[in-house]
Amino acid sequence: MVKRGAIPWEERANKVEVEKTEESVRPEATISVATMESTALSKDEKKVRSKLDEAFKDWKGVPYLLGGNGYDGVDCSAFLQIVFADYFDVKLPRVTVDQMKVGKSVKKNNIRIGDLVFFKTGRKTMHAGVMINDQQFMHASTSSGVMISALQERYWNDTYLTTRRVL
Repeated sequence: MVKRGAIPWEERANKVEVEKTEESVRPEATISVATMESTALSKDEKKVRSKLDEAFKDWKGVPYLLGGNGYDGVDCSAFLQIVFADYFDVKLPRVTVDQMKVGKSVKKNNIRIGDLVFFKTGRKTMHAGVMINDQQFMHASTSSGVMISALQERYWNDTYLTTRRVL
């Protein structure tokens, strides 16, 4: 699905060389939605999973850009706004603090695919992603762009703030 008036990152990557340092590439960046187990998913969850898989294929590796909202660069809240608008026809606010107010609150032990997860990554800094299963989330990372990370990873576990359900 090509949206936002830009060339998808994978096609563009063949034309533009992107410099990455060892410290900017984290191991979880190689995780693929398609490689995760899909056992015990309901029919609705499988639909959500399929749409998230499509979104990841379209956006994987797009670089992080504060204020960005396209294939040239995207920040975490714009990424969620785009994914939910383009793949689920759900409108989300543009900024993370407002996204945290939509939907209903979900306890961490009840997280499911499609839930929004929020983190307090600094004194005044927030971060957001969307769960692709009960353990991993897709997000626009400042270090590696659009990628998948594990919620149980120490950094994310320590900065976890809340979960919201909008689907």
